[in-house]
Amino acid sequence: MSQQQQRGAIVPTTGIPVLILKEGTQRTSGHEALRTNMMAAVTIAEMLRTTYGPRGMDKMLVDTLGEVTITNDGATILDKMDVQHPAAKMLVQIAKGQDDEVGDGTKTSVIFAGELLKAAEELLEKNVHPTIIINGYKKALQEATRFAEKIAQDVDLNNNELLKRVAATALTSKAVHGVRDHFAEIAVKAVKQIVEYRDEKRYVDIDNIQIIKKHGGSLADTKLIYGIVLDKEVVHPGMPKRVENAKIALIDAPLEIEKPEIDAEIRISDPTMMRKFVAEKENILSKMIEKIASVGASVVICQKGIDDVAQHFLAKKGILAVRRVKRSDMEKLERATGGRIITSIRDLSEKDLGYAKLVEERRVGNDKMVFIEGCKNPKAVTILIRGASDMLVDDAERSFNDALHALRNVLKEPKVVPGGGAAEVELALKLRKYAESIGGKEQLAVKAFADALEEIVTVLAQTAGLDPLNALMELRKLHDEGKINAGIDVINGKILDDMTKINVIDPVLVKKQVIKAATEAAAAILKVDDVIAAAPTKKEEKKGKRGEEEEKGKFEFD
Repeated sequence: MSQQQQRGAIVPTTGIPVLILKEGTQRTSGHEALRTNMMAAVTIAEMLRTTYGPRGMDKMLVDTLGEVTITNDGATILDKMDVQHPAAKMLVQIAKGQDDEVGDGTKTSVIFAGELLKAAEELLEKNVHPTIIINGYKKALQEATRFAEKIAQDVDLNNNELLKRVAATALTSKAVHGVRDHFAEIAVKAVKQIVEYRDEKRYVDIDNIQIIKKHGGSLADTKLIYGIVLDKEVVHPGMPKRVENAKIALIDAPLEIEKPEIDAEIRISDPTMMRKFVAEKENILSKMIEKIASVGASVVICQKGIDDVAQHFLAKKGILAVRRVKRSDMEKLERATGGRIITSIRDLSEKDLGYAKLVEERRVGNDKMVFIEGCKNPKAVTILIRGASDMLVDDAERSFNDALHALRNVLKEPKVVPGGGAAEVELALKLRKYAESIGGKEQLAVKAFADALEEIVTVLAQTAGLDPLNALMELRKLHDEGKINAGIDVINGKILDDMTKINVIDPVLVKKQVIKAATEAAAAILKVDDVIAAAPTKKEEKKGKRGEEEEKGKFEFD
């Protein structure tokens, strides 16, 4: 490509260049653009390969401020990486979409997308047009989704042991592997507690599970609380620190005298006027507290501030109070205690009060927290995570998110498929048979899709320390014999006839979403044949030049 074309200039037959694009714009087109995009996406996939599976390695990510994150969670790795290439950014967005949609399978979707692009590159070299490859991939996607539903097994949602197995599978590759059974049990109890039925359908909102992190103690000290924990302390030392059979008022209004919106000036000419002014303020606050006490409230949770005078009156009445509670926590309290958030003290009635068996201020680590637990049928619960360090506690939170999403997916679509690469090998086998039924070059794309699926199994075998080729051949043989649950027991490093025997199962919803997201990402990248990059701003250009000069100076100094 000539220098003028790169700058966005077109040279007509007259020989006079015509500038179409802004000066400094970079343009790459044709096979070169496609190849560059594919290479960028494949590089991202290669980065995640080693983290895949229960025996996957961890990545250490250091941000610009020097903060260190050690994890093998796909979504976290991609989120913390400062990816610049536009095609690579597409894969990062696909992973984020996967994480938002089903909360699991981010690494699988990125690795699979990378393999689809690698396979596409081989087909492009054989002069297969990108459109034909995309069509073949889309046909393979439809068939793979249909086959996945066929091989999926129905789940009895009353079988807690089976649900624990689903949660434990989502937790296997995490740093919390040692306590995964404890975590799986907590996750199952939490999700089953908040499940709701709407129009005869199960509905699970993960936001109703509050996760509180406090380092100190060990991961085994993590527990489920049937209520809410507030990272706050009781506002006044004279208030009770423990209230049993608490009636809770949830107030979204300040328990203080609000300043007028307009600037007001009060002229006092006599000290008695000042005394009256203070007395009236106390009188207003006293009436507010009297109203709260008259409806029988023994605990006040306030979203806004509580005046010092109001605190004194509340303490005199023996009412426990907490102030400046987050709106999201107020909403969770509403769902947990059965109370109702009120915006005016005058409107408060006994019907608006929530109930909890116990409200208590406790010391957790170095901080004081208010525990509101023992609610009757809470539709919001709390998981209190403990761990030796902040890094471990953060990783435990990410692990819980994966387990909770896996359970939500099973409740949404109660079907599971065997894990350990069993589903991928079976789908690849079915797709190869399907490829024979369609003619033309599209069947090459369908076979490439099947190969890409098997590559996921190869990566799993590699991280388990097995010979990838031998493992794949053995699995193909078992699946040919009709053993659809045969997969890799990564923990013990061997091939198993039935992965369900060791409780390795995945929600079918995750598998379908992985295949769909990866195929769409690969198709989007394959469709691009022209990249027109705008010229960098002067600020960015200066920054780039300064970086180059620093590098140059560094090498000269060396």
